[in-house]
Amino acid sequence: MADELEPATPENEATEAEEPIKQRKNGLYPGVSDELTENMKSGWADTELHDLRPIAQAAETAARRAALSARFPGDRLVIPSGNLKTRSNDTEYPFRASVEYAYLTGNQTEDGVLVLEPKGEGHEATLYLLPRSDRENGEFWLSGQGELWVGRRHSLTESEKLYGIPVSDVRELADSLREATGPVRVVRGHDAGIEAALTDKVTAERDEELRVFLSEARLVKDEFEIGELQKAVDSTVRGFEDVVRVLDKAEATSERYIEGTFFLRARVEGNDVGYGSICAAGPHATTLHWVRNDGPVRSGDLLLLDAGVETHTYYTADVTRTLPINGRFSEIQRKIYDAVYDAQEAGIAAVQPGGKYRDFHDAAQRVLTERLVEWGLVEGPVERVLELGLQRRWTLHGTGHMLGMDVHDCAAARVETYVDGTLEPGMVLTVEPGLYFQADDLTVPEEYRGIGVRIEDDILVTENGNRNLSAALPRRSDEVELWMASVKGAGQS
Repeated sequence: MADELEPATPENEATEAEEPIKQRKNGLYPGVSDELTENMKSGWADTELHDLRPIAQAAETAARRAALSARFPGDRLVIPSGNLKTRSNDTEYPFRASVEYAYLTGNQTEDGVLVLEPKGEGHEATLYLLPRSDRENGEFWLSGQGELWVGRRHSLTESEKLYGIPVSDVRELADSLREATGPVRVVRGHDAGIEAALTDKVTAERDEELRVFLSEARLVKDEFEIGELQKAVDSTVRGFEDVVRVLDKAEATSERYIEGTFFLRARVEGNDVGYGSICAAGPHATTLHWVRNDGPVRSGDLLLLDAGVETHTYYTADVTRTLPINGRFSEIQRKIYDAVYDAQEAGIAAVQPGGKYRDFHDAAQRVLTERLVEWGLVEGPVERVLELGLQRRWTLHGTGHMLGMDVHDCAAARVETYVDGTLEPGMVLTVEPGLYFQADDLTVPEEYRGIGVRIEDDILVTENGNRNLSAALPRRSDEVELWMASVKGAGQS
């Protein structure tokens, strides 16, 4: 990584954009002459983009802002995108804008802020962004976040065309907010500077109401969102196929080969993975969030692969398949897998408009409990086991969650609108029952120990029932074996 000009450190970065030449003369940029400084100011072509079109979701983001405006009349609403976070020393993590901000604007740049100012019976929205880095004062080449170091930002005029919102310089916003009067709400946890400017104007209770509303607004997806989720799932299906093709190479290395293979698909076709990929082979499959992915991959074991591609618009898939590494389930593996499959079938069937959100979990848990009783692993009757929750030693987790711009979407929604709520067309959720027999669980026969199985699909609630967005990936045990054989065969031809 180049560092010849010693770009800004976190300590001097804020003032550097304003006075880089002064800082250079104070010794922060040794070896930069006045002549070079003057030379770098001129001789650059005009690169303003004039043929930009609005982003694909511009109509949807406008409708979302209108709904937000209607919910909080008379309040100034402040929604930040967030700031870069240091990974180590002078390197940062890849930036991902806050979900609330991206949902309302479609913009994904750091330091942005959406402000809805009360006006008449509604609000006037302004998007506050960093302008292009300044060539006159040297910011574009002397700052660590300057254009020559990290790439071109859109100009404020370009951003107005893209997002369909008036755009202003964010560097002037903090002072403006300090002087603001009237009720204010801010989405907390993303921009400490903006929060500091509002410290005597906001309350935790009012801000939480804003966060909850924006979470609940995402419970029902619009057509754009459903399309993006389908894109994410389709890329994820291809990523699973990629993994099956290289299982022999994973056996020669580790679970990391599986993780890297899926990540390649996510980066080529999307923005990133939507969450840390779980590439759990053998007994690691019994650890729910196994993301170390540093264990061996052995023929005869199962691979629990829980992974999802995130699109460029931040919508993520969340799919799990449990695959026999050698392509064939053993007798005990098939027995456990088929029980989970039957439970998932019952859960998916319970996803219906007008039904309770909890119904699919209850349906899946009942099937798993019936099998555990049938196998003699827990004493019945089934109703007693369910009442006492005894099956949870092996089922462990809930059967699903809402899905969208977060893998566990709408997490701030109230219990009465989410977990205790009613399913509506446009909701997208996962159905993912599992059975997990820990390697050291002495309450089950030895042949069960170290086996973990989860099957997960992304389900859209429709007007008449549901649609499995990830149906292209086989689920039934015999179909999984045939699919793996065909994928491996295609890869060898």
